[in-house]
Amino acid sequence: MSEHAADFFSATYCDARAEFLSACLQRKLAVDSYVNPLRGPHGERLVCDVTRIGPADAKHVVVVTSAAHGVEGFCGSGIQVGLLRTAISPLENSDVALVLVHALNPYGFAWIRRVNEDNVDLNRNFVDHEGKNYPENEMFAELVDGILPSSLDDATVQACRKIIAAAEAKYGEVPVRKASAKGQYHYPQSMAFGGTHATWSNRTLHEICTQQAVGARSVALVDLHSGLGPYGYGELMTPSKPGEAVFDQFHAWYGDQVHSTTVGKSDYAGSKGSILAGFHPPLGDDVAFAALGVEFGTIDRPMVRDAVRDDHWLHVHGQLDSEVGRAIKARLRDAFYPDKDDWKTAVWMRGQEVVTTALDRIAAA
Repeated sequence: MSEHAADFFSATYCDARAEFLSACLQRKLAVDSYVNPLRGPHGERLVCDVTRIGPADAKHVVVVTSAAHGVEGFCGSGIQVGLLRTAISPLENSDVALVLVHALNPYGFAWIRRVNEDNVDLNRNFVDHEGKNYPENEMFAELVDGILPSSLDDATVQACRKIIAAAEAKYGEVPVRKASAKGQYHYPQSMAFGGTHATWSNRTLHEICTQQAVGARSVALVDLHSGLGPYGYGELMTPSKPGEAVFDQFHAWYGDQVHSTTVGKSDYAGSKGSILAGFHPPLGDDVAFAALGVEFGTIDRPMVRDAVRDDHWLHVHGQLDSEVGRAIKARLRDAFYPDKDDWKTAVWMRGQEVVTTALDRIAAA
């Protein structure tokens, strides 16, 4: 079906949701819908939709999530629609179920943002908010004035780059890059903000996994992302280390394709507040839970970084309904969703491979 891969992907959140719901209807699958309290740019409802293929009492469940980083939902939605359209393993007569969580962060998807309605990076939000036990990132205070410019004119941008360059000279390029991205909890208008409470998407994911894992003995979550790595390739990542149960489980499934974000060679900055590291649904001690990230490459990292920076600037200092605003949104979308058939085909084939392998291996594991 790879020649039809482009048909699985959509150009807007509304179209993506319509395709997902249509594919569920075609397969006569029930859909649970979780409605975000806000609205999209055209007044549309913002909804996280969930469907399940397989028995309600399956002992082994694979959960596939898209759009944790809103705009990255173009990628994840295409894979999920493809899984439905190609009638992936029926599973009805097995002891395995596939759960598709479409548009976990519908606000970011619809508004073409990586963050949610509170400017929160959802993959920095899974922390102990009740105890205010936030991961340390002291270096961010030295970087904050260089991360988000007050203007996008050359002089202001260059001044910001000098601040970052000075920090790189002091600490090294890699530590500065990781400190800029791994999450911070003190600057609500800046980038990589992890929030001060569990967001709507955070709470929704907990509710979904709790409901979908009733009676399960093992649950594997596959979280789909885009924007980092080689063009069209899906890197497999986990914060778990070799020798730990989660890493060894995924290594048994995928071999050396799996990288550790803490000790491996992954380009991912890593965060203790990510879905992979910080999400622990209340499933009980007798249920094995493991989360795997899949990151699909798009364009060069500096271009992605600048697109995200410009979008943050737009929402803090700029005007959405302007020529500059529309150009920034177009660049951000392109950074996470190259609208090209070769990219879509590569993403679909890799996504299908990762998910079908999880379905094949989870019962054996």
